[in-house]
Amino acid sequence: MDGALRHGRASLAVGFFAQGAAFALLVTRIPALQDRYGVSDALLPAFLAAVPVLAGAGSVATEHLVKRVRPSTVLRWVQPVVCLALLGAGAGNALWQLAAALAVFGICVGALDASMNMLGVSLQRSYGRSIMLGFHAAYSLGGILGASLAWAGAHWQLSLAVLYGPVVAVLIPLTLVASRWYVDRRPDAQDDAGASAAVAAPVAMRLLLPLCLVMSFAYIGDSTVSNWSAKYLQDVLGGSEQLATVPYNVYMVTTLLGRSVGDFGVRRFGAAPVVRAGALVAAAGFAVVAAAPGAWVGMAGFTLLGLGLCVIVPQTFAAAGRLFPGASDTAIARLNIFNYVGFLVGSPLVGALGDAWSYRGAMLVPMLLVSATLLYARSFGAEPARYGVDHERPRTADVGRAGNGL
Repeated sequence: MDGALRHGRASLAVGFFAQGAAFALLVTRIPALQDRYGVSDALLPAFLAAVPVLAGAGSVATEHLVKRVRPSTVLRWVQPVVCLALLGAGAGNALWQLAAALAVFGICVGALDASMNMLGVSLQRSYGRSIMLGFHAAYSLGGILGASLAWAGAHWQLSLAVLYGPVVAVLIPLTLVASRWYVDRRPDAQDDAGASAAVAAPVAMRLLLPLCLVMSFAYIGDSTVSNWSAKYLQDVLGGSEQLATVPYNVYMVTTLLGRSVGDFGVRRFGAAPVVRAGALVAAAGFAVVAAAPGAWVGMAGFTLLGLGLCVIVPQTFAAAGRLFPGASDTAIARLNIFNYVGFLVGSPLVGALGDAWSYRGAMLVPMLLVSATLLYARSFGAEPARYGVDHERPRTADVGRAGNGL
């Protein structure tokens, strides 16, 4: 079983890495997609908003789908579709083709994000220690690679089809091969009498809501960095055009570093203290960005943001799994919707406040929202929800057979 768990952990990390690369290749080449299809500035926000909306729908669908098939089966087959949708977005010629490709991408990304984190939470439960941050570190590493490839494609003026084609040709076989070793954890009917008598608690939104809010706040902060850091550094802090490209890269690197060591912090201090520390560091980062007298101080603020925000999202998924151990798949699918809520709200909110007030002032809003995580940090150490009888301890891990999702 130990060998199967190690293989499952490595194979799932490959899935996270591939998704990080594919998503970065899409979002960093949005201007090129706009030029290729002649999407107007007025129409572009509708295309961009449709992706997270459809991803939320995909997450809702996955909640019901995993009642019939295992999350590993969903992930195994939906990840190649995401890659093909990426290639379709870069290879089409008509506007309807872009719309169709982004629609497929959005729906499948929702299913992909939900099923990946379902597997991550169940695998962490089988390990008996924190490993979720490591999976999200793999996602960050994939994002850095994808953004770097996108930069190279723009620098060498490669067409989107030429850029995306080789990447998709590598990612699809890689993820399909890795999927042979996915591990599903399911309650075992042969558990001891005390555990097998436990009745799974239903997912009560009243209990899940604090984690949903934290997820939204974190992604409002993340989308602020991804969408506004370059403009802020150049237009508000007076940085050069070249320097304005650096904050997001710095943010991604510090996110990777923080997630690479974050699991050790959770094991040593617990999830709630790590989340509190992350929220404080992220809030300090936004405060530094808002008050920065120049570009280099602003860069320091974005560095703090990466180190602070990076721990919150993985631990939010893990906390949902602990809160509803008998229905973690459902809890994670519902929680995942608020990923897209934050992404959808964050960028327009900061942009509207920046235009109506000031961009310095606008940075205080995600600062306050991230700070509100402190009010809900105790949810990260909450005991499992109980229904009918008490849960004394989690059920025994059940390692699915490799290659068939059973």
